[in-house]
Amino acid sequence: MLEIKIDTEYIKLDQFLKFAGLVNTGGEAKNIIMEGRITVNGSVEKARGKKLRADDIIEFEGHKYKIV
Repeated sequence: MLEIKIDTEYIKLDQFLKFAGLVNTGGEAKNIIMEGRITVNGSVEKARGKKLRADDIIEFEGHKYKIV
């Protein structure tokens, strides 16, 4: 599991995907999220604006990322 450090209280899911280098554009992030390819804490998440906070676990394409 890769830990991703943020310096703010939260980061939105679409911003996280770009910040972590998992996508190149906001449009790509939107499509991946809307297709149901992202899970947050074990549940499929389709809201681009989902606020991720410390200890949340995001899974994408078989890889897990933890917000710290």
